[in-house]
Parts: sequence; C-alpha cells; structure tokens
Amino acid sequence: MLSVSPSSIARSSLEEMLESLRQRDENELPKDMPPALPPRPKPTSRARLPSTKRRLPSLEDDESKAALSSSDCSLEGERVRTFGPKRVKEMEAGESPYAVAGSNEPGWDDKLGYFIEKKLHVWCRSGDGHWESGQIQSTSGEKASVLLSDKSVVTVPIQELLPANPRILEGVDDLVQLGYLNEPSVLHNIRCRYLQDVIYTKAGPVLVAVNPFKDVEIYGHDYVTAYRQKLLDSPHAYAIADEAYDKMMADETNQSIIISGESGAGKTETAKIVMQYLAVLGGGSSGIESEVLQTSYILEAFGNAKTARNDNSSRFGKLIEIHFSASGQICGAKIQTFLLEKSRVVQLAIGERSYHIFYQLCSGAPSALRGRLRLKKASDYKYLNQSDCLEIHTIDDAQKFHTLMGALDTVRICKEDQEHVFEMLAAVLWLGNILFLVTDNQNYIEVVADEAVTNAASLIGCSEPELVLALSTRKIQAGKDEVTRRLTLQQAIDARDALAKFIYVSLFDWLIEEINSSLTTGKHNTGRSISILDFYGYEPLKKNSFQQFCVNYANERLQQHFNRHLFKLEQEEYELDGIDWTKVGFEDNEDCLNLFEKKPVGLISLLDEISNFPKATNLTLVAKLKQHLNANHCFKGERGGSFIIRHNAGEVLYDTEDFLKKNRESLHSETIQLLSLCTSRFPQYFTSTLLKQSQHPESKFMQSSMFACQKQTVATKFKVQLFELMQHLESTNPHFIRCIKPNSKQIPAVFQNDLALEQLRCNGVLEVVRISRLGYPIRMTHQEFATRYRFVLPENMACQDHLSMSIAILQQFDIFPQMYQVGYTKLYFRAGQIVALEDVRKQFLQGTLEVQKLTRGRRARLDFHELKGIVVKLQSYVRGKSARKEYNVLKKQHKSVVQIQSAIRGWLTRKNFGHLWNSKKSTVSKPKPGRRMSESKDLPETLPSVVEELQKAVSMAEATLGHKEKENIALREQVRKYEARMLEYEGKMKSMEEMWQKQTSLQVSLFVIIRGGNRTDWIGINTFENIPIFFES
Repeated sequence: MLSVSPSSIARSSLEEMLESLRQRDENELPKDMPPALPPRPKPTSRARLPSTKRRLPSLEDDESKAALSSSDCSLEGERVRTFGPKRVKEMEAGESPYAVAGSNEPGWDDKLGYFIEKKLHVWCRSGDGHWESGQIQSTSGEKASVLLSDKSVVTVPIQELLPANPRILEGVDDLVQLGYLNEPSVLHNIRCRYLQDVIYTKAGPVLVAVNPFKDVEIYGHDYVTAYRQKLLDSPHAYAIADEAYDKMMADETNQSIIISGESGAGKTETAKIVMQYLAVLGGGSSGIESEVLQTSYILEAFGNAKTARNDNSSRFGKLIEIHFSASGQICGAKIQTFLLEKSRVVQLAIGERSYHIFYQLCSGAPSALRGRLRLKKASDYKYLNQSDCLEIHTIDDAQKFHTLMGALDTVRICKEDQEHVFEMLAAVLWLGNILFLVTDNQNYIEVVADEAVTNAASLIGCSEPELVLALSTRKIQAGKDEVTRRLTLQQAIDARDALAKFIYVSLFDWLIEEINSSLTTGKHNTGRSISILDFYGYEPLKKNSFQQFCVNYANERLQQHFNRHLFKLEQEEYELDGIDWTKVGFEDNEDCLNLFEKKPVGLISLLDEISNFPKATNLTLVAKLKQHLNANHCFKGERGGSFIIRHNAGEVLYDTEDFLKKNRESLHSETIQLLSLCTSRFPQYFTSTLLKQSQHPESKFMQSSMFACQKQTVATKFKVQLFELMQHLESTNPHFIRCIKPNSKQIPAVFQNDLALEQLRCNGVLEVVRISRLGYPIRMTHQEFATRYRFVLPENMACQDHLSMSIAILQQFDIFPQMYQVGYTKLYFRAGQIVALEDVRKQFLQGTLEVQKLTRGRRARLDFHELKGIVVKLQSYVRGKSARKEYNVLKKQHKSVVQIQSAIRGWLTRKNFGHLWNSKKSTVSKPKPGRRMSESKDLPETLPSVVEELQKAVSMAEATLGHKEKENIALREQVRKYEARMLEYEGKMKSMEEMWQKQTSLQVSLFVIIRGGNRTDWIGINTFENIPIFFES
C-alpha cells in the first residue's frame, strides 16, 4: 500500500491514477449506466483502511438515471463500484427481496404508464393468492384493471402487481439471468423448464432439481462424457458433481454435496445420480466404485419405505463419504446413518408400507430359503398387513430381491451371514404374529402358543418357554426378594414390539458396519473426499410424533448451515472488507435452533429432564414446556398434550403421545437376557454391542424392571450425532442441491404453483438468487490480482504497490465500474467478469509462447550449425588418427610379408639346388664293382626326367617370384599414398588447431564484455564429451 503523509503536499501516483480514471469514466462511459451514489461516510469497520483518501470515480449523469428507470432489465439494488468505507443498507427480513418493482418503489407510476403503452405483461395476485399473467389496461388511483391470459378483466390494487420478464427470458438456465427477480417470475421460469422435461435450474450457486416422476433422457455415459469434457454447461447434477471433483483435485480440500428437500422431492435418486457420476470419474482397477454404487440397493431395501408422500421414501439420514487417491481414483468410502425410523417396523399408517426388504423377502426368496425361514405371504404377517397396502404397482419386489442378493455379494457379505440376516428378518415378522390372551379382569395375559411362537423362537435361537416368559412376565425387586409379575395386554404388546424393533435396528447397524468394513479395505487417507448428504426432508404430517420432532430439528440445523455459507459469511465478508453493499434480508432460524438446543431450558434439555421421571406423562411434559418456553415466539403450547413450533418452513403441531417412551428407548432386562442366551450368533452380537454402550458395562443386568441401555436419551444422542455431522460439513467446501416436489399426486407433467413456491421459500432459494445477482462470486486479493495480470502494465509501473497496480490493470482492461468493487484486501467481481480477463491473459500468454518458440528455434538452429562444424572437424581429426594407425599396421604387415617371401624363396632355391647337385653327382660317379651292367645302362634313361622336373620347379618359382614382386610394387605405391595423405591430414590438423585457438579466445572475450567477467555457468566449448559424430560420405 502507498503511504500518504497528512502533511504531504504533492499528490501520490495512486491519486493521479484515480483522478485520470475518474476523468476517463466521465468522458467515455455510455449513458445507460446506473446513477452515481453520494459520497459515503468514513469507515467504521475494523478492517485495515486503504492508504488513499480518494474514492474511485462514479457516474453523475442524469441521462444514465433516466435510462436506468426505463430499462426492463434494471440492476436495482446494484451500486457503482467505489473504494473506501462500506455502506450497508439493511433490508427487512419479512420484505420480499424480489419485488424490484412495485407501488412502493420510486418511479413505479411512470413505469406503469410505460407498461401500459408497450402492452408489457405483469404479474397480478388473484384473490386466492395465486399469481396470474396479464396486461394492464388502465389505472385509477391505487387500483389497476388487468386483462388476464383467459381474456377476463380483474381490478386489483397496484400493490399486487409485479413486472413480468419478456418472453425471451422465459426458461433461462440460471434464475440470476432474469431481468425482474420476483416470486412469480422465478416460479414461472422453473415451471416452463419443467414442462419441457428440463428438470434442473441454477439459482446462483444452488442447483434446483424438480422431480419429474418419470424417466428423462438426460443421463448415461454420453452425458457423463459431455459434462466431463465441458461440452455441456447446462444445469445438471452431473455439473455439481464435476465441480466438486475438480475443486477437490485442484485445491486438495474436502467437498460436500448437500441434497435437501421434502419427502418425495427426489433426494435419494439425486444422490444416486451424483454417486454414479463420481464412480465414472474415479473408476479404477480396484472395482471399489462398483461396491459404492451397489450399497444404494442395500440401503434402499433396508432403509426405505412407501409413505403417503413418496413410494420410495428414505426413513433415515445418510452421509456417504467417498475417498479419492492422489490420482483421482476412488480408494474407499464410509457410510454414516442417522435416526432410522424404528416405529415403522411395528406400526404403519393406512396406505403405507414397512421397509421394502420385508416384501422383497416374501416375494423373491427361493423355495429352499422360504422353507428354512418358514416364510408365508406378506399378507399373512400382522406387521405388514395392518396398513392394507402390500404392493407398489411400479415396483417388482421379487426382482428387487435378486438385485439385493447381487449387491450383498458385491460388498462381500458371505452367504452364511446373508442367511442369518434373513433369519432375523423372518423372526421380526413372526414376532408380529404372536398373540396374547387376556386371562382375568385385571387385564393380565398369556402368550398364545401357536406357530408364531415356535417359528420366532427357532429363528432367534431360543426355546419357546424362554420367549414366552420374556414376553409375558417381569421380575421386580421387593426388598431382598425377587418377585415375578405378569404383564398386562398393552405391556406385553410393547415388550414384543420393542424386541422386534431392537432386532431390526441392530441388524441395520450391523449391515452398515459390514459395508464400511468392505469399502474401507486398503483405503489410505489422502485428504481428498466428497461427502454426499441425503437427509430427511421437512415433512409436517397430520400427526407429528417424536420422529418428526427430531427430523425437523435436523432440518433446522441444516438450514442454518445453508444460511451461514450462502448468506451470513458472504455478506459479512463484504461488510468487513468495506465494499458498497445492500444487505439482503433472509429468514434466520437462530431463534428456532435456540428453542431446541438452549440449556437448561431448551426443548431437548427439558425433554431429557422429564424422561428421567418414570411416572411422567405427556401432560407433564407439555406443562413443563409451557412453563419455561411460552415466552419464546417460536413456541406455542396447545391443549390436550400438544404444542406448536414455528419452524423456518412453517408451523408444525406436535402430539406428545409416546414422546417420553421413544426418548427413553429402554429394554427390559428379561429381553436382554433372552437375546444373550440365544444360540444364534446375531442376537448375541446385538446384546454385546448394547452392553458396550451401557452406562455400566460391568453390570449386565439391573435389578429394576428396566435396563438402562444407554447413558444418553435418544434426543441427546441424536443432538450429539448431529453436531458431529455439522462439524464434518463445516470442514468441507459445500455444494447445494435443492429438490422440489412439483405435485402431491406423484404424477409427471403436473406443476402445482403453490406447492412449489412454498418449497422455494422454505429452502431459501429465492434469497440465494437475490444475493447471487447482487453479489460478487469472484474475488482475489490485490497481490494475487496484480501478480496474475501485471503483464498489461508498462515496466515503470511494475514496481508499485499491489493496490495501485490492481487499479491500473482494471483501467487497462476497460472494465465497467459497476462490474467490480475494490475492498481493503480484495477485489470483488461480478459473475462472468473474470472470463474476459482470463481471455486477454490467455491471448497474451499464447503470444508470449509463440515468440519464445520462434526465438528458441532460431537459437537452436544456430547452435546446431555451430556444433555441426565443430563435430565435422573433430571427425576429420579422428579419421586422420585412425588412418595413421591403419597405415602403421599395413607397414608392419608389408615388412613381415617381405621377410616371409625372402625366406620362402631361399628355401625353394636351396631345395632345387640340392636336387641338382645330387643329380650331377650321381651322373659322374662310377659304378661300384659288382654292379650289373644293366643298372649302368639305366642311368642315362632316368636323368632326363629328373632334369625336366627341376626345370618345372624353377619355372614355378620364377612365376611366384614375379607375382610377389608385383605385390611389393603395389604395396610400395599404397605406402606412398598413405604418406601423402598423412602429410595432408597433419596440415589440416595444424590449421584447425590455429582456428580453434582463435575462436576460443574470441568467445572468452565476448563473454567477458557481456557479463563483465562474472559469468560462472559458462561451459567450455572445447569439451567434446557426449558430442554426436557426423560422418561425411
């Protein structure tokens, strides 16, 4: 930052730059820019102030104001970029942040005339609260006559009118692109897209997904490839997953995708779509991505059920954390579940079903398995037939069972364990068929001994008398004696149902542990993960019990996380960095969360306190809540054991019946003892796990009639689990998908405006659109911005401070002032502005690379030719040395040949002379006495043949000698030529050495002149190591 002294008279370079920027903007900016703001007061923020007192230029053009007031796509709420203290304008939370035009807006009367003259469409609120499109015919005072689309004319107050967007803006991909941001315009845009089977719409950083209730052709390998290669940029769940994956790999930070919406909005399917995309991106040779996908079939079978609102409703919350390696491949996963709906195992509403697995088992189990489990039809089991709903017309339970079996094999659950799982499921069904018979007027009961008891005891692994005893009696301590007490009908039913719920919930938890064990095999924590959260939606029912109490509390906490990241943190950063910002109001649910969590007088604390009293009733609970919470505006006590909570999404009436029993979640000691003594492995495992969670694990049973299976109540345990979840989500970079249910009948191509609008309000989508339009999603520190784009500045400005360089860069790029703001520490840009900067930077870098490429190419060619000349000379020297060496070898060979030839000729001469000498001697010698005359007569006859042979030998020797002499002459001539070439090479070597010395001295002198003699990284050119040899022909 520049330092400006108060006593300094001369203006700093930054002030001069700002002045020139202001003058340029006043002269060059078009006349349709927003009007200027008055000077802002001095800053009160604790953030570091800038060194200059001048603000950046602003527009003061009356024509610009007029142009703004008549523009259909006005930027209401936006402000001209200035530098200095912030100016935060509060907006009421109850005020609609989308009514950018209305009777309370200055100049609306003039706009009404413009709308009438141009016959533009407006939105008008009818008497039943619905918005309808029409054209203003005339106005009279505070009322206007509007021609609706059905040709009817209505008269409505002007306050009930809102401007509609032109048809060219209908069905835009991003709601931020709408010219007018109001509720009917946003709703109409989503409806138009939905009716065209375009179910995804962007709302700033949030993806809005409308459940189509049918298959749409926007998924599959081709779409995955298109979004991965950035060939498509339309809103899609694939795009959200791709963005999370790219940020995880680029920033090495954990990501989270939070999928929310009410029951039936399509959260489960959306989560599966996201997982499928990530599985394709992170697919490798390990095959773990297929295991991750197969887990969804297991979770749906054991955790989903048909409700009045949804045929495949998740009755638990789940967090799927997928881990990736450094190369981006899936290396493991972990599943965490929350708040499984236990009561659905034993109690169903009319038209609903229990968990899918029961119906799949009854329909799809093979005959051998059915025989071992003694299975019957689903209609024969009381837990399943009580709701008069056994089938879902669009689902084949038998086929789903076969798919489930394949999924269990994929996650490596062995066949033996699978059979044990099915045994526990069948045991739960048979437990529901156990009947009780009242034996006296005190309502005590006996267990009816039938096939239900026999089959249940056999599947659990206990004897029939033990099961009957556990379901019909209780042992209590009376002084030092132990007394067995018989149970009433309701107590026996509660004991039976508690056992069934405990078995199923424990089985569900065991499955999650086995899946996690399979998915985490060989996983290494690389710090890269994407968490997918699919939680219960907000669902007010006709009768809201303890389950809905916990679900809606969790949704409040998730809504707070949503508000924190998209509203609070965003606007707090603007405020602290001192930029001009109109604060957008939103429904903050902090008061509702305090109602739940505050100690010691919050809902959960008071519920736990009352739960500690065994004789407390629901009336006691409501009285306690009224006593401490009536002053809270989010709470309202009602008569008859009920109360109302004003949630962020609306008011919900809770019936406190069974609140305390479900919150205690206790099991009788007889039930625990029964399971611990079973011969089957699973009941024993369930019991041991329960005992580990007990407050006193060393005490297996308590002497009272109830066993304290947990230190915490269900509400407190869920609160702790929820806090851990939020802590995990806070450590990630969040991405939000808001699922919308278009109609309550679950049929395609039907869009109920009031239902969709209510969900948009509850999810905070409309506020997000407002902030995204007015906000600055792209931000960079002054240092980052100046470093990245300093190439556009002249060299004399490169040494200035980062703020000065940043402002100069903005001036060079000609960015409109309303498209960015300068904060104390960062620059803030509106969406899309950084693209222009990056395009210029990309062009500059491409030009720089082209120049560098040409320069490097020319230098490489020069170096190549220079090196080639040196190598050729070196090769000539090497070839000369090789020739001299070869000549010496030939000279030695010649000398040896001459010596051998002389020796041979001498030997041949001596041999021939010996033969001649012997012949002559034998011819002149006299015959010995006694020799016969016949022998003397034979000598003259043999002498001519010997002489002839000698003559032949002499002629051959002469011929050989002549041939050798010719060879000697040729060798002498070759020696002479070699001597001549050697003299020539010696002359060339001498001239080359002289040239080498001259070149070396010249290069040394050149480097000394250029570098001043300080270059230390120069390598001598006369180093010939590793130089390629070029042989000339």
